[in-house]
Amino acid sequence: MLDNKLFEKVNKWNKKTLDWENQGINCYFRTYNNIDNNYLTIDGDKKLSFSSYSYLGLLGDPRIAEAAKKAVDKYGTGSLASPVLGGCLDLHEELYEQIRKFTNRKGVFVFNTGYVTNLSTISSLIGLGDYVLFDRKSHASVVDGCQFNRGKSFHFKHNDMEDLERRLKKIPKEAGKLVVADSVFSMDGDIFPLIEASEICKKYGAILMIDEAHSVGVLGKNGRGIEEHFNAPGLIDIKMGTLSKTIPASGGYIAGDPELIDFLRYNVRGSLFSGALTAGVVAAAKTSFEIVQKEGAQRVEKLNSITNYFVSELQSNGFDTGVTVTPIIPIMINDLDMALRMTKFCYDRGIYIPPALHPVVHPGKERLRATVTANHTKEHIDAAVKMLIEASEYVGFERGK
Repeated sequence: MLDNKLFEKVNKWNKKTLDWENQGINCYFRTYNNIDNNYLTIDGDKKLSFSSYSYLGLLGDPRIAEAAKKAVDKYGTGSLASPVLGGCLDLHEELYEQIRKFTNRKGVFVFNTGYVTNLSTISSLIGLGDYVLFDRKSHASVVDGCQFNRGKSFHFKHNDMEDLERRLKKIPKEAGKLVVADSVFSMDGDIFPLIEASEICKKYGAILMIDEAHSVGVLGKNGRGIEEHFNAPGLIDIKMGTLSKTIPASGGYIAGDPELIDFLRYNVRGSLFSGALTAGVVAAAKTSFEIVQKEGAQRVEKLNSITNYFVSELQSNGFDTGVTVTPIIPIMINDLDMALRMTKFCYDRGIYIPPALHPVVHPGKERLRATVTANHTKEHIDAAVKMLIEASEYVGFERGK
């Protein structure tokens, strides 16, 4: 232990994780030797995983891997410098063009991670005298971006448009106003009411920014995201997306008006002081977007079908799946110890469904959080549900009727 008052929080947390280790119930931070579709392998032991964000099943697609290899052969493995100083490759411009087509926006800028994308963009836009409002269940990167700036930030109740309007009413008319929310909420799997939010933002002169990390490849007939889902193109002023979920690469992007992008290119610290994305990553992301644009409809249809089957099977066996309507499926346990023990029971028998605990969710709202991909089959789902039933009986978790 670290003997210093500064590390009291560290020592307290270490005692907790050490207790998990001693009980043999810690399934976090595993190291795997191989990834094969929905299976993770550790020392020859395969685990059927429900922890992947590869919603359309593109992780491991040979076309993407081949594109990345060719890019590395041509450009090498590193980046020249930060984009503002070192510039970018023609490959970066090709990726930008793919994202412009996909998002139907004229301006695009790419960052090293999704977290940095939100944190840097929001904190750069909000200055003295400005206001930013965010949904209280938004991703941590949104929350941090809203709090790490020189303006004033407030949260509104989750998906509560009356509360959003009530708070916007109190802000001076002349002030700059930004409203930020997730499109699909990462712990509950529900969807932000985009149309109502857009109407309220227009009424009060607020800019609307939406984090599409979990909606690209999930919402809309072709997986284009929340605007396609609601058949409401152009409602979002600032679109944020990631390159590490449905798009199996790394990074994040902002899509919007060219004037906004020009400002971000010259002012966002998360880009100015970071190296550009490497060629292999850029090629992987570019090729992924090409595949989604060609095959998105077919893959989304398969994803929706298997998601609905999983939710139906869980509910018919007494599990509470909350308010989800997406491939993010919470299995509500509401007890930390039971959630850990159920995950460990399933993991030891070849199925990995990770637990979600504080600080990711509030204490008392612990759950197993399954994510479904288009590559899961009904046989996979049947095996998972059977294992969850056995796990619940093993730990004494009482399912509903």
